[in-house]
Amino acid sequence: MRSLHHFSLQPQSRRVRIQLREKKLDFDPVPEKPWERREGLLQLNPAGETPVLVEEGGAVIAGAYAIGEYLEDAYAENPLLGRTALARAETRRLVAWFDGKFEREVTQNLFHEKMLKRLLGLGGPDSGAIRAGKSNIRIHLDYISWLSDRRNWLAGDDFSLADIAAAAQISAIDYLGDVAWDQHREAAEWYARVKSRPSFRPILADTWPGTQPPPHYADLDF
Repeated sequence: MRSLHHFSLQPQSRRVRIQLREKKLDFDPVPEKPWERREGLLQLNPAGETPVLVEEGGAVIAGAYAIGEYLEDAYAENPLLGRTALARAETRRLVAWFDGKFEREVTQNLFHEKMLKRLLGLGGPDSGAIRAGKSNIRIHLDYISWLSDRRNWLAGDDFSLADIAAAAQISAIDYLGDVAWDQHREAAEWYARVKSRPSFRPILADTWPGTQPPPHYADLDF
């Protein structure tokens, strides 16, 4: 059976899990702790990073970008990149925005500081980084609000990988309780629509030992 090696709270792993479910592709989730550099994971991906997709025939695709493109090329049903060249370009632009800019400005300053440092035993979080992350996320939520006010979904008329990439990043931050939804209602309405999709609901069931998300985290009507 197809399998996905993933770290459950990692945005990139979440993005691939959602994409697989949107395309109605069955898979066996294999939990990983990438920081432990398990030999089996290293054999699949020498970088020792998640996510890694192993197809039924044994083919290995490593990394969220490569997996995302592969799934769109290999499985034409339920396309998530867009139906025109311009739509695909806009979707890819926004995927890069959230996997790159959002990751650098928000996720690394909040999720990495508050969660990963503790898991890796790297000491307490940097208060300056946390302040920067909380300031930066407001800008990104404003941008999501701007996009969702002008489009049906972030990249255009259809739900796409852009929405998945954005929601996967935000879900990791929301797990920490660091999203001020009451100040960004347009973004909250968009996120509520994403949360209500069957492909996204298993993400909301993820927890990590010793941590607990806020009460609204799994609430579809928050």
